[in-house]
Amino acid sequence: MEQGPIDLCEVNAIHEDVLARVRARMPDEEPVYEVSELFKVFGDSTRARIICALNIEEMCVCDLAVLLNMTQSAISHQLRLLKVSRIVKSRKQGRVVYYSLDDAHIGQIFAMAFDHVMEELEG
Repeated sequence: MEQGPIDLCEVNAIHEDVLARVRARMPDEEPVYEVSELFKVFGDSTRARIICALNIEEMCVCDLAVLLNMTQSAISHQLRLLKVSRIVKSRKQGRVVYYSLDDAHIGQIFAMAFDHVMEELEG
């Protein structure tokens, strides 16, 4: 990711009309904080790989461990964090616990972020 200098205004101009429109539509701090926390959870590459896999199909810890070449303990730890954050859910079938994304929004958010990154890499 290339970083250059940021462009700054050459004058100190306050646009009251813009400020008023934005203030009227800005959400409260609590939901903004929750979105920030969601992106922090997405910010770990192992968790991102788990989300990517579960966006394709539900899987058990054993399968995720083999897919990602990690221990079941390491996968379980990440799944616990994802479950607490309401990103994944689980269901038990006999003696096997299957994990999937908690809802379609998680898959959509991840897919959009992935599309954005791929555009940047390709172009």
